[in-house]
Order: sequence, then C-alpha cells, then structure tokens
Amino acid sequence: MPSIEALRLFVEAAAHGAFSEAARRLGKSQSTVSAAIANLEVDLGVVLFDRSARLPVLTPAGRHLLANAEQVLAAQDRLLRAAAGLAAGHEPRLSLALSDTYQPERLEALQSELAARYPELALECLIAESDDLLALIDSGRAQLGFVERQPYYPPDIEYAATAPSQMGLYVSPRHPLAQNSRIEPAQLDAHRALRLTTVQAGTAPRARGHNWSAPSYLMLMEMAQGGFGWAELPCWLVERYGGNTLQMLPLPGWPRLLTIDVVWSRRRPPGPAGVWLLERMTDSRP
Repeated sequence: MPSIEALRLFVEAAAHGAFSEAARRLGKSQSTVSAAIANLEVDLGVVLFDRSARLPVLTPAGRHLLANAEQVLAAQDRLLRAAAGLAAGHEPRLSLALSDTYQPERLEALQSELAARYPELALECLIAESDDLLALIDSGRAQLGFVERQPYYPPDIEYAATAPSQMGLYVSPRHPLAQNSRIEPAQLDAHRALRLTTVQAGTAPRARGHNWSAPSYLMLMEMAQGGFGWAELPCWLVERYGGNTLQMLPLPGWPRLLTIDVVWSRRRPPGPAGVWLLERMTDSRP
C-alpha cells in the first residue's frame, strides 16, 4: 500500500520537475526522494517518471496517477483539519431552521466568513414555520432557528431578537380585491383567505370553511399567484420571487413589522460555530 509520504514526494517531484527540488522543499535528501518514488513505482506496478533525460519527466501513467495522488493528499488534509476542529470542540455540522418571515440578506452576508472560519463545517438549512420550527430546535434536529416572535416558547427554548421583517397582504392582479384603491378589513371576509398552518398543530386554523391553508409561505404565495385568495406574506419573499404576479392590498395598518427571533435549545446549546453565528446575527453592527 503506497504511503502518504511517498505520494507527497511524487506530487512534489512532478510539480517542480526535479527530485532535487522536491527534496529541498520537503527537507529530504535527494536519495531519499529517489528511493521513495522508486518504491512507489514498485508498489503501483507502473513507471511514473522517464529518467532517460537530464530531468525526470512524467510518463503517461504518471500523468494519469498524479491527479489521483493529489486527491488522496487533499482528502488527508481535510481529514486532519476536521479532526483538529473536533478536538478543539468544533461541531461537525450546523443545522439552521429558517422561517420565510426571516429576511436572508444578513445570513447570506455572513456565509463567506462562516466558511472561512470553519472550513470543515457542514451547513444545513431547513425551512419551517412557528410550531414546526420550534419542534426542530427542541428535538435537536436544528441548533439555531429564525422565526417570527411567538406568543409562547417552550421552557427549554431560549431566544433573542434579530433584524425585523415586514409582512403585507397580497393578491393576484386578477383578484377582485385588486381593483380597489382602499380595502377595509370587513372586505377581506368576503373572499377566500390563504392562511399559514403547521404540521405540529395537527389541524388547520379555525376559520370560515372556504379558506385554504399550507405549512409554508412559499406555498401560500403560489396559491395567491394562482388567484385563489388573499394571503399575508413576507414582503421580501414577494419582492424576490413574486415578480409582478402579486399586488399588495392597500389596507390600513399594512404592511406591518414583525419581530424576528433567533432561537436555540438550552438542553442542546450550539457549538462554537453556532455560537459565533448567533452572536453575529444578534449584533447590531451591519
């Protein structure tokens, strides 16, 4: 079985075109490098370098196997970095539960810094709302969540305010409500409402029988785009993905601001990467 050291000497010799230069860069003697590469050729059963000229030249087999050797060395480097992170207490994976009420610009701005600080971290983003999102945090399926402030949090859920979000009432331009220059709340009752529900709740919210519901704002937006009713939707979601397919209703008091909380479990607190992200998401600096 080829050793990692032999593969590293092979890659260095190929990169610099000389056994002597590879030896100098790695602090080895030239004879050590030559012997290691010769033994590697025996182990692999192929000739890696043509030594007939003054400087060794990769053979076709050597060129083909060079890429494989580089991949093995890169995998070893990843293994060592991941092990070092775990030994230092860094979590191998960070799962975020995101509500569509949360505007993602701040998180998107921090992703590059997160990747640079924790290069071996596996990042997972889940989409859920209210009770469903809290269940992901409470069960440990996600370590951090971003959700519209709830009237009640379970005892083991901690929370802190982050950037607010804006909600509006929307309909398709084809909807009858879209023809009014001003809407009163009573007018909404005459038309189908598209309302958010959750899987955890088990049943749809109590409302008039012709209303529709879904567990995500994206699904509600698609229903509204189809002209099936009016919906309360995050303004950023409509602006980014709704195009000209939805119209905001001119209702007094709307659009309205929501407080968005970042939530986590006291029983299963986030690791260093999660704590760093939590601190940055609740920091008032831009």
